[in-house]
Amino acid sequence: MIQIKKEKRLMKATECIKTRRSIRRFTDSAVTDETMKEIVGLASYSPSWKNTQVVRYMAVRDDSVKNRIADECVLGFEGNNKIIRSCPVLTVISVKHGISGYERSGEPSTSKEDRWEVFDAGIATQTFCLAAHELGLGTVIMGIFDEKKVAEAVSLPEGQKAAALVATGYPALQPDMPKRKTAEDILIFR
Repeated sequence: MIQIKKEKRLMKATECIKTRRSIRRFTDSAVTDETMKEIVGLASYSPSWKNTQVVRYMAVRDDSVKNRIADECVLGFEGNNKIIRSCPVLTVISVKHGISGYERSGEPSTSKEDRWEVFDAGIATQTFCLAAHELGLGTVIMGIFDEKKVAEAVSLPEGQKAAALVATGYPALQPDMPKRKTAEDILIFR
């Protein structure tokens, strides 16, 4: 692993995609409200089901709330416990449930039903992580958690469901790139 310094510069999309890593160790540097607003502002450009824009973000800085999530909500997964306790901001990505994938009448538009909201959350979460990376921050997406307990711990508004937890902060270390599959390994032409 190499140590990286905090700097803000714009990068090309391909560079951003290729150099973003999952960061699990953060410096003690605070992430400002302005920086979080800039990241979420960029993430808000993510596409969504019929432009419903159902994804919401909650920046959790309060150590007592982060500790509660680490202690009670990560299903005993010690890796997430340590990351949550050490990150400057735990971003809870949530969705307004029952909108994405449905018609205005309330009927599902496809057989995927409410699973479209998870798709929307995934797109928005990746966009959030790429925006954070461009601004010099690191992130790691965590999926091992009890969504109902997280919703209770952070007092999510009625009708929202926790979709992902994203540790957010300035990276202490930049991990090496893990081996990637080639396009030939994952692409089929018919």
